[in-house]
Amino acid sequence: MKHLDEYRNRELVEGLAKRVAAEVKPGQSYRFMEVCGTHTMAVARAGLRHLLPKNLELLSGPGCPVCVTPIGYVDAAVAYARRPNTVICTFGDLVRVPGSTSSLIHERAKGADIRVLYSPLELIPLAKAEPEKLFIFLGVGFETTTPTVAGLLDAAEREGLKNFALLGAHKTMPAAMAGLTGGELGLHGFLLPGHVSVITGLAMYRFLVEEHSLVCAVTGFEAVDLLEGILELVDQVNSGKPRVANRYPRAVTEEGNPRAQQLVARFFEPADAEWRGLGVIPLSGLKLREEYSHFDALAAFPVEVEKPAEPKGCRCGEVLCGLIHPPECGLFGKTCTPENPVGACMVSSEGACAAYYKYR
Repeated sequence: MKHLDEYRNRELVEGLAKRVAAEVKPGQSYRFMEVCGTHTMAVARAGLRHLLPKNLELLSGPGCPVCVTPIGYVDAAVAYARRPNTVICTFGDLVRVPGSTSSLIHERAKGADIRVLYSPLELIPLAKAEPEKLFIFLGVGFETTTPTVAGLLDAAEREGLKNFALLGAHKTMPAAMAGLTGGELGLHGFLLPGHVSVITGLAMYRFLVEEHSLVCAVTGFEAVDLLEGILELVDQVNSGKPRVANRYPRAVTEEGNPRAQQLVARFFEPADAEWRGLGVIPLSGLKLREEYSHFDALAAFPVEVEKPAEPKGCRCGEVLCGLIHPPECGLFGKTCTPENPVGACMVSSEGACAAYYKYR
């Protein structure tokens, strides 16, 4: 196994970029999408787009979980933040995402009790210490983070915790990827998400090859990882033999993480889900199973949520679909900046707009 520094070696990066350029055929179009927000940030940080031939295009897709979370979910979180004796627990990115008329950071400035956690399990001792308050965990994420929330549910069940509920917006990648395979994008293939694949394994991507003839490669997050994945995709296009290639074998296996998969399946079942930019996609999300509905915030502790309204001029949805690059949005870098974000794509550390702004 290579030392981590080898995956950042400048000579190796430049050599791989030259190999990609040598393999790319003049006059042939190559359109690949990364569907992982960490890939999007890594590509921008390493300046890879500037190293690649002009006829090879990398598109950013719906790989940022905070970005694809609909604005109505943020409005619901804000409604709970305004509820008396209620504590909102969340990961940091979600705090600054704008809702229709407010955000969690604005509610916190007004006195709401909003706590940023590094692990969902941190909620357990907090809730036990203040039994008179309701603790709401904001469960947003893909297959990578869902097992950690399932672990929270398992712990809450074992502890008999009564003052905890989940406001869930968990999503799964395959159905969203399927929705991007046709139409105007003209994709040739995907750089598949490394973190997600650690949990799921490789089997769930094979429909992209078998049903859509798309080239696929799982990659890691360093510049060498990404260029090796891109080179793999170019070779598959040139050979006309698409497959699901594992270019991240130091972390990803064929079967994934069965224990994590089992834990998620215990608490969750597939459900339709709304994605920002993509609309409602059948069976692309997860909801709590009926026997755990007592942990469902909206069912057990309903609140009135305002009618969602998207910010005028924001083109986050088009960015998430790969239809435009962030600078094509009229708000980018002007009205919308990391200090004053209009859309979620400029807020999240995995957002395409944030990546383009930081490393442009």
